[in-house]
Amino acid sequence: MERIKNNNRRKSMTQNINKLNTVLNYVKDTFVGKNDVVDLLGICLLARENAFLYGPPGTAKSAIVRTLSKTVKDGKNFEYLLTRFTEPNEIFGPFDIRKLKEGELLTNTEGMMPEASLVFLDEIFNANSAILNSLLMALNEKIFKRGKETKHLPALMFVGASNVLPEDEALNALFDRFLVRINVDYVNPELLQQVLLAGRKLENEEETEVPEIHADEVRELQNLCRTVDLKPIYEVYLNTIMSLRNTGIAISDRRAVKLQNLIAASALICGRNEAVLSDLWVLKHIWDTEEQIEILEGIINRTIEKDDHPKSHPQAMQNKTPNPEDVMKDVKILVDKWNEGMLSFEEQNVIKDKLRYLQTRCDWIRNPEQKQYIQQEIESLWQKILQTI
Repeated sequence: MERIKNNNRRKSMTQNINKLNTVLNYVKDTFVGKNDVVDLLGICLLARENAFLYGPPGTAKSAIVRTLSKTVKDGKNFEYLLTRFTEPNEIFGPFDIRKLKEGELLTNTEGMMPEASLVFLDEIFNANSAILNSLLMALNEKIFKRGKETKHLPALMFVGASNVLPEDEALNALFDRFLVRINVDYVNPELLQQVLLAGRKLENEEETEVPEIHADEVRELQNLCRTVDLKPIYEVYLNTIMSLRNTGIAISDRRAVKLQNLIAASALICGRNEAVLSDLWVLKHIWDTEEQIEILEGIINRTIEKDDHPKSHPQAMQNKTPNPEDVMKDVKILVDKWNEGMLSFEEQNVIKDKLRYLQTRCDWIRNPEQKQYIQQEIESLWQKILQTI
């Protein structure tokens, strides 16, 4: 009897994972060149963690989230563009007038964020002090609290977006609530023709069958995500977190705990119930500043590059072929910075990490002459660094 139950559970899990992957593939086909964005949103949805989209206007940030939202059935979606004048009523709902007459201060949340399965808040850093505290609690604890009323939120995932990073310290706490940071840029020029055709099709609203997954099926997967075995990668994960902290990338204990959910989601979406080394690819997307993007990519790529598991996540090995001129330009910048001298210990570590990243990128250069020349320049800088130690 127990074996039959386990088989049924396994079958249900496989069906739901297939549904989620079908949904994600549909969104990828709709938005050419955005596979990494869609895959990361899929990971966050599975892990029930929040995602932040960062990029210039016109990069389909809102459209991608909107399309993904349409595929989740039996759930309400909430989308709002924040301004500095946005009031709590616009996000959480107005006070219930009927209850107010009876002396009760309750919020009418119908159709508002507290009842939504998927929440998208555009220009998130326009959030003002009037809504900030309630928003922080909603994002962190999935709870809406207003006066005496407390409500657990059904949200499967919160997505925030902005074309700027926060400069005001008051907004850093808000930024910290988004575990994954996704850099959304214009597509590669080689894909532009495909983008134009896909965009035309989308604007004409040509009918295509939209795959779907039910909110309850997503919740089942989210519960399963908590059962994925992380022991195989635990030691490497621990060392990686310590290494990143030493590099100057701030990872709080709370974030370190939550990041495990992303690793588990990477394993589950690949149909595995235990994590492998390549699942650490998600750690490339926990940056706080643009400067950290390359550093993280270099450190994490070196950590996962030896893993050849047949069921690795497709994003784990997405090493894009670098432009030799760009790599050489970045090496020259590091050489000039080092030659300036008077660098703090932290600044020296940043240069070393960037140099290791460029060394990794150099391995992917196809032209052997260009590759050799850049490797010599990198080696020369390493010699200078070693001489000062």
